[in-house]
Amino acid sequence: MAYKENPKTKGSGIICAIPQTGPCPHKCEDCFFQSGRSYLEPLAENLPNLPEDFDGRVVRVNDGNDSGVDIETVLAATERYPMKFFNTALPGAVSRLPGPVVLTVNPGGMTDVSWHKVAPIPKNLMFVRFRTNTWNLDLCDAVVQYYSAREVPIVLTFMAYYTGRVVDDGYVSRKRTLNEYQAITTAAWRNVMRRYQNVKWVHSCGKIEGETGDTKCRFCGNCLREYFATKERMRAAQTEDQK
Repeated sequence: MAYKENPKTKGSGIICAIPQTGPCPHKCEDCFFQSGRSYLEPLAENLPNLPEDFDGRVVRVNDGNDSGVDIETVLAATERYPMKFFNTALPGAVSRLPGPVVLTVNPGGMTDVSWHKVAPIPKNLMFVRFRTNTWNLDLCDAVVQYYSAREVPIVLTFMAYYTGRVVDDGYVSRKRTLNEYQAITTAAWRNVMRRYQNVKWVHSCGKIEGETGDTKCRFCGNCLREYFATKERMRAAQTEDQK
């Protein structure tokens, strides 16, 4: 089957791969990947989705599904990619994956109520991803306090809602990449980012500025920066172990 490029990462130096077939077992509410709105629909015809032209690019493994699900398949299918990072919502999978890993710490039903506290911090933990909205900032404060104290970057992924209506002045109906959602306004996004303006470990996923905002990866750079920083950290740790 022909490879389909993720329109969000296009032009960023990142290209995406999904080794598994079928929907993600986590079934996170409002996840674009399994809601019928993915650029890979119909999933049965377009998965797995593995790039052939990856020279000089960093491969983002699992922009849909989870690198900790059917991990043997994931590792076998991505072995050929020299530069790659994995994405998971399963803390126990981080140490099983051989490269940098992004961990979503409040997936699915945990989004507004709880989060994964990883200890000790694996050397290959690239950053933690926190699913952020305007009503779970107390939870976000706890995540920022814990992981920044351990020098782990925290990337705030601002949630957008497709089903139902968000009763909050900080949200507006607008298009994000392919679909229209109730998404955070620039003003509300700036208020959240000011909350952490003195914490160098906190970053926003995408630049949500202007009338429509833009969450495309080419305007962000978080993943490329932290991928190479993590590779250096892993290299240093390996050198130390060999002494």
